[in-house]
Amino acid sequence: MSGEPRRALLASPTDEAQAAARKLHERRDWVSLAEAEMVVALGGDGFMLQVLHSMLETRRILPVFGMNLGTVGFLMNEWQEKGLDARISRAKRFSVFPLRMDAETVDGQHITLPAINEVSLLRETRQTAKLEILLNDRVVMAELVCDGVLVSTPAGSTAYNLSAQGPILPLDSRLLALTPISPFRPRRWRGAILPESAKLEIRVLDAIKRPVSVVADQREVRDVMTVKVVTDRTETLTLMFDPEHALDERITMEQFIA
Repeated sequence: MSGEPRRALLASPTDEAQAAARKLHERRDWVSLAEAEMVVALGGDGFMLQVLHSMLETRRILPVFGMNLGTVGFLMNEWQEKGLDARISRAKRFSVFPLRMDAETVDGQHITLPAINEVSLLRETRQTAKLEILLNDRVVMAELVCDGVLVSTPAGSTAYNLSAQGPILPLDSRLLALTPISPFRPRRWRGAILPESAKLEIRVLDAIKRPVSVVADQREVRDVMTVKVVTDRTETLTLMFDPEHALDERITMEQFIA
């Protein structure tokens, strides 16, 4: 229809998402991603993260309206075949800022990756990890003995972070959650809530004997020595939601789910 943004349709390879894509193709015309002004994504949260990461890599960042054809679909709207034009026209937009992870491996490689949900460090073997944590170039924990530790954005705070007993962060809070995974020493440490402007550095102590990997959302780097994490406000991702199922409301209501 005249005046509407040109839309690209992306679907995960699952049977359900592909069937839904065929139905939407019958209802309207779509343009290629190169021509689009916004994206409709069909799949689950994992597929949404893939779409957003692809945009960061190509530096062609468009608003995304997702519809859930996966399992949880926290970052998605409800799947409905009809009424899409009206839903998009009244959708509420949210800006999401990714993390930037810079890792150095034991063999001297330097790898930079973005993360929309979280950056997590995890032990690779049966032996616990020993980590030193620096905040704004100051050592705040000389030794954390644990299975790992993660840094979460507000958008990702209800994912792995919540499963690791981390706090739920309001979407507009401009905070980060630093959450230990199965801490052994100090046993009672439950993590920290940090300002979005924080510069975190995590050093792996005894990286050869106690190897650690780092995962930025879905991408892993093994055998790291040092990981630095900051919020990258130069990149703005836009997610679109039905007003009655907006992301900020979902995040808030997760606190009341038993």
